[in-house]
Amino acid sequence: MRKVMVPRHWMMVFIFAGILVWFEANAWAAPLASLILRKNLPKGWTLIQGPQPYNKKTLFEHINGQAELFIQYGFQGSVFAIYQHKERTQNQIEADIYDMGNAVQAFGVFSRFRNEDRPGGFGLDSYLDDHSAFFYKGRYFIFLYAAESNRDTLTQFSRLIASKISDPSLPPKEIGYFPKEGLKPASIQYFPEGLLGKQFLRRGFRGTYPDGEKETHLFLSIFKDSREAANALKLFQEDLSKRGKILSQNVTPFETRALKGEDPYQGKVIVLQKGFYLLGGVGFENEEGVITRLKELMGRIK
Repeated sequence: MRKVMVPRHWMMVFIFAGILVWFEANAWAAPLASLILRKNLPKGWTLIQGPQPYNKKTLFEHINGQAELFIQYGFQGSVFAIYQHKERTQNQIEADIYDMGNAVQAFGVFSRFRNEDRPGGFGLDSYLDDHSAFFYKGRYFIFLYAAESNRDTLTQFSRLIASKISDPSLPPKEIGYFPKEGLKPASIQYFPEGLLGKQFLRRGFRGTYPDGEKETHLFLSIFKDSREAANALKLFQEDLSKRGKILSQNVTPFETRALKGEDPYQGKVIVLQKGFYLLGGVGFENEEGVITRLKELMGRIK
């Protein structure tokens, strides 16, 4: 077989393009240790341990029960530190800063930790209670834990750390696609794979809408292109045929590829395709209501 030679000037173009891609992905990635507060701490506090770095191999030594979740979401590295009050030495705050690679994955981890709406007012979104504060900003997820009830100090630490993060990334745009009316606060979650427990749906978002004593979930699954999305819809149809039942492949009033059926575990389901997205609703009782929300969701997708 004849060996194809790449002209030298084209080789340089390829190398330069690769450098640009790498630079764009890492331009806002600050050294993790630099995000640990060392000076100008809240009054009366001092750093007593750290910064201690962790990577994919050593993370299990630090958070064995949760390490797999972080790695699933694209964990790049983390750093840990402990702060102590100078007078009340039993009063300590632990700080973990995780580099998750991008804002979508940072939000994903944040969304899995948050179980109710208690915003703290720092980062792109946050949670605050008496003993813990966590938030995400850009590619970073930050978790603080206080041994004693200390909401004010947790807020101070969180805002100081957030101010050191220069990553300008916005929240995932898909969050804004979900209809706000009826949406359970703080319920939108991101899954890096196996959305709704179905591997063929891959990655995507899910929001919860209370429906009487039950809950309806709207979902938005993301694919590489429209062909891949169409194939996933076909796999969804095959899955329903085997495990549940198909009611229709023409869902009024949507003029697009669609599917309506019943899943034995998740109840009634409607699935639609728009470009490289699959969107739908599961577990609903009121079909008219879920169709109204899906129309709004579809209309928001850019």
